[in-house]
Amino acid sequence: MSGPPRRPAGPRGGRRDRRPPRRAPLDGARLTAYDVLDGVSAREAYANLLLPQLLRERDLESRDAAFATQLAYGALRAQGTLDAVLAGLVDRPLEELDRRLLDLLRLGAYQLVDLRVPAHAAVATTVDLVRAIVGSGASGLANAVLRKVAAGGDRAAWLARLDADGDRRLGLATDHPDWIVAAWREALGGDAELEEALLADDAAPEVHLVARHVSRDALAEESGGTPGPWSPYAVRLGGGDPGRLPSVRAGTAAVQDEGSQLAALLLARAPLEGPDARWLDVCAGPGGKAGLLAAVRPAGVHLTAADRAPHRAELVRGVLAGEDDVEVLVADGREPPWAPGSFDRVLLDAPCTGLGALRRRPEVRWRRTPADVGPLVDLQTALLDRALASVRPGGVVAYVTCSPHAAETVAVADGAAARDDVEVLPVAPLFPGVPGVERGRYGQLWPHRHGTDAMFLALLRRTR
Repeated sequence: MSGPPRRPAGPRGGRRDRRPPRRAPLDGARLTAYDVLDGVSAREAYANLLLPQLLRERDLESRDAAFATQLAYGALRAQGTLDAVLAGLVDRPLEELDRRLLDLLRLGAYQLVDLRVPAHAAVATTVDLVRAIVGSGASGLANAVLRKVAAGGDRAAWLARLDADGDRRLGLATDHPDWIVAAWREALGGDAELEEALLADDAAPEVHLVARHVSRDALAEESGGTPGPWSPYAVRLGGGDPGRLPSVRAGTAAVQDEGSQLAALLLARAPLEGPDARWLDVCAGPGGKAGLLAAVRPAGVHLTAADRAPHRAELVRGVLAGEDDVEVLVADGREPPWAPGSFDRVLLDAPCTGLGALRRRPEVRWRRTPADVGPLVDLQTALLDRALASVRPGGVVAYVTCSPHAAETVAVADGAAARDDVEVLPVAPLFPGVPGVERGRYGQLWPHRHGTDAMFLALLRRTR
């Protein structure tokens, strides 16, 4: 009588191999994108600094590097909308989830809602990451939640299901918190351009170069870019790595948004009576505007660049290396070491929320809150007060911020202009070729109008 069928003999004399099967390696692009999200949420890293570092270290193929970039920036930008989707699919508040699991759910949901990656690919690769990074216990939750996300359709379908209206709906549709939607409406003076402006924050920015000690035509030819429309020193690139350009390597050109170039040129173009021999950049780090000021100043002008942070002052020194008649100081602009009235022109690029550069730092829209604005306004006001004290009677101060928020732009400038020894100089006449720059007596650049960061520009003269 024959016995039961025997199992096929395994390795080592018929013993079964009890080792778990080898899993496929984790997807490199998705893992890199997750590491960016993790750095932002765990260490408050900036994605635009962390991602290039990771891409260099991991040497991903160009297609994978592009996908990692799309995933990381997209998931960070869409965080609020993704969280609104996920909140209805998880049986506890999202803040109670393991932080790593939440970042991975956002990454998977972004692929399903916005990129429309096939569900089997987006879910399977995300579950693999959850299993490897968080643990097998969380993989079942991730699988269930992401399958529900996939079943809900694309962004339009989810927006209809979320049933939001007013600013909430516009914020979800354009990936902005409600308070930023309201702030943009105030800055724009109504709804006519509001959605267009918000959507411009979501578009990947062009790389802009500044020709400091090389002709713009030569830089355009070298880089394959095109001359910028607003700054006579700007070149806009269609692609490629600007760090490989000989002029950038030599320091005769640099990466600088065209709006930042106009902010520096505002100071240089301001009409001035009397001596014009001493210029000051009072919050100079990391040195981009100081570098352009050093390049465009007339012969005989001494440039002082100051920053309160030693490491930022060191960056400024690197930018100004080789320039004649410059000095770099570690100094707080609120308690400066220089005597009152020491300068003819002062540039104050004040610390701000950074809301004007959301294209470059998509996570800032969710990191900043309305509570951040008040302390920054206090700082900006104090710095502007000392900047005005630092110029001689008849001297000018250019007050600029990388934000259109009314509280840290118009309100700060208006507060200074209310003094009886301060006169506002209109900005728009100094940039006759830049349409739509006027914001009352001041100036405002916008991504959707100008293709630049949303820089605010004010010019103030001390009258006595």
